[in-house]
Amino acid sequence: MQVKKMYVDIMKKAFIISVVLMLLCGVIYPITMTGISQLVFNKKANGSMVIAKGKKVGSQLIGQNFTRPEFFRGRVSSVNYNTYESKDKNKSYGGVASGSQNLAPSNKELQKRVQKDIKEFLKTHPGVKKENIPTDLLTSSGSGLDPNISPEAAKIQIPSVSKASGISEEKLKSIVDKYTEGRSLGIFGQPRVNVLKVNLEISSIMSKR
Repeated sequence: MQVKKMYVDIMKKAFIISVVLMLLCGVIYPITMTGISQLVFNKKANGSMVIAKGKKVGSQLIGQNFTRPEFFRGRVSSVNYNTYESKDKNKSYGGVASGSQNLAPSNKELQKRVQKDIKEFLKTHPGVKKENIPTDLLTSSGSGLDPNISPEAAKIQIPSVSKASGISEEKLKSIVDKYTEGRSLGIFGQPRVNVLKVNLEISSIMSKR
């Protein structure tokens, strides 16, 4: 009888502890942290969305595929920045994802792709020499979603973007400088330019004409 009572007491305590921990870790803690993040870090907590003319046009953390000559192009993306049409579902593209192809420098497919990109870049950017193309315009990021390019990658595009958009090179340089971020905390990472923000300002200038 005493053993049975002891067993019941143990089960009761275990049940109470389980319920308390479930409420603390599964309800109270998530609600508290969500509330704090919404109050203190509202923009970051909601995806660092970029608003233009009252509409969400993207996130400053996720790149987009810009192909028109009036805009700066971003990095190569092995997942196409998660943008695809319904017809693509039947192909090799696997849908929403992140990551790179992880191809070695000796891989012939990678070499073929890089040579193709170099050829296209030189065609749309006359006056640029092959050896002067910044590496980040020919290589994909680890996530395939990188929204940034190096200041050098932005500046080398200025002449062609200026010609296509009709915006002066001086103005484009000031826009690039405006959206150039330094190293995080002054020591981590590299200086970078947010392509979406730059292109949105270009779009705004062009729409006022």
